[in-house]
Amino acid sequence: MDDARPWEPPLAGDEVAHLVGMLERLRCTFRWKADGLDAAGLSARVGASSLTLGGLLKHLASVEAMHFTWRAFHEDPGEPWRSADWACDPAWTFRTAADDSPAELYALYDSSVATARGRLAAALADGGLDQLTLDGDEHGNRASLRRLVCDLVEEYGRHTGHADLLRESVDGLVGEDPPSGWQPASGR
Repeated sequence: MDDARPWEPPLAGDEVAHLVGMLERLRCTFRWKADGLDAAGLSARVGASSLTLGGLLKHLASVEAMHFTWRAFHEDPGEPWRSADWACDPAWTFRTAADDSPAELYALYDSSVATARGRLAAALADGGLDQLTLDGDEHGNRASLRRLVCDLVEEYGRHTGHADLLRESVDGLVGEDPPSGWQPASGR
């Protein structure tokens, strides 16, 4: 592992190391794209889209919080996720992000990632990628933990692309990876 670039996946690791490494790289790249912005920067939009970096921070915080709690094991994800009326307002995270301060959004995202990181590590240690979760389809087929990790990688891939466009429109920041040695400046 490169100490100046700890988000870099291994060059030659096993499946778990590569999947978790890819996820960590996407988490870090997304966090870098969203870092250091005030309320105006977090609420900036591009074109006709209603997406904002603040909305993406809160949305990905919810995905992190729900993925390895409710979705995988039907365990309580905690607040504010438990009280959200997802059926009546599926875009709740995107819509309510504008009501949250930058400090609240960064803290919510960072704590959700830290908790999900720990829960994933515990699940990997207690059954590995092949274990079946409680997530499944209408026919009773259950998803493996591998599938949920891959779904989270896909979710980050999609939204990190959105973050690229949004951040460039705010202040011109571009790039594929954070600079060597980068650490979040906001929310810490």
